[in-house]
Amino acid sequence: MPDNQIHALTVDVEDWFHVCAGQQPEIPRSAWRVRQATERILTLLDSHGAKATFFMLGCVAEAEPELAPMIERQGHEVASHGWSHRLLHDLTVEEFECELERTEAILLDQTGKRPFGFRAPRWSVSMRTPWVDAVLVRRGYLYDSSRNPLPFLAGSGSALHPSRVRAGAGELWEVPPMVTPMPLFNLPTGGGWGFRLFPFRMIAATVARYHDVKQPAVLYLHPREVDPESPRVKLHPLRSFATYGPRSDAAGRIAALLERFRFTTLLDLVESWQPVS
Repeated sequence: MPDNQIHALTVDVEDWFHVCAGQQPEIPRSAWRVRQATERILTLLDSHGAKATFFMLGCVAEAEPELAPMIERQGHEVASHGWSHRLLHDLTVEEFECELERTEAILLDQTGKRPFGFRAPRWSVSMRTPWVDAVLVRRGYLYDSSRNPLPFLAGSGSALHPSRVRAGAGELWEVPPMVTPMPLFNLPTGGGWGFRLFPFRMIAATVARYHDVKQPAVLYLHPREVDPESPRVKLHPLRSFATYGPRSDAAGRIAALLERFRFTTLLDLVESWQPVS
């Protein structure tokens, strides 16, 4: 396969209890596990010489002030996942801007760099949030990775591959996660329960398919997925399955893909494409 085709691994840096929508439960700091779980991912990446994009929650950066600098020092990209993990359709435009501003400020203070990429919690950009792209453009973001082209998510009608989106006075790149196209609907093989459930050969074949058409396969991972000691939150059965089941070796699957393909940050990919005006 051509050596110049590169894919992207992304990590949503949130803790085990951030699976809850809306108001987060009060969890004592001694029960947080995001730092040690994220360090496992960093060790895995370092052992394969790979780089990744880490979408940081602002509240996690505040609680773990050494985590974002650690990620940045190892050559990875630190991007924004918002502040609180509230779904965007539960926010007003003003609240969304406030979350972005707070997260930008703390990441700039901790790493010396502002974020240029954004991912909404639980892919919550939809027709109910038509203002998101314009806000991101106005605040200087270069790309968004918040639309997942799956039939049961808000981004079901979005593109399969990166595309430029015009919003407000400018444009930005929309970079969706990998899916496996099927006759009736797409399968969620790029991360989450689908990445853990479907046969590894299907996932590897999908990455190879993206590779062959010279498109980046964007994978996503959560720290709790590499932490077998991560507690579980009681959720609706369907949400519980999507969040926790099945428990396959997500880290092992990522390692196997890192051995077969080259991975870099989303910002590196975006900057290698035609610049956003």
